[in-house]
Amino acid sequence: MASPSRQVQARIRLSGRVQGVGFRDFACRYAHILGLSGYVRNLPDGHSVEVVAEGDKQAVLEFLNRLKVGPQGAIVKDMNVEWTEPEGVYQSFEVRF
Repeated sequence: MASPSRQVQARIRLSGRVQGVGFRDFACRYAHILGLSGYVRNLPDGHSVEVVAEGDKQAVLEFLNRLKVGPQGAIVKDMNVEWTEPEGVYQSFEVRF
């Protein structure tokens, strides 16, 4: 018997060349494909992106692997992930401004 999927939340901060390269749209597209909820937004420092992703742990892990690479033109120099319990407040995945 398969175990039930484990729901998790990952709070992610990526830095490097992640602004001005379509990173938010890239993250949003893959979050939708993987069935995740949460958001992505540029941070005011000009070289970091914040992502909150909730969903099945395996899907979140796949999402993290995609974020490490990013879209063409991105260079992810650092990725910090904080695992927490899901809040359940996100209905979908969106780009925040």
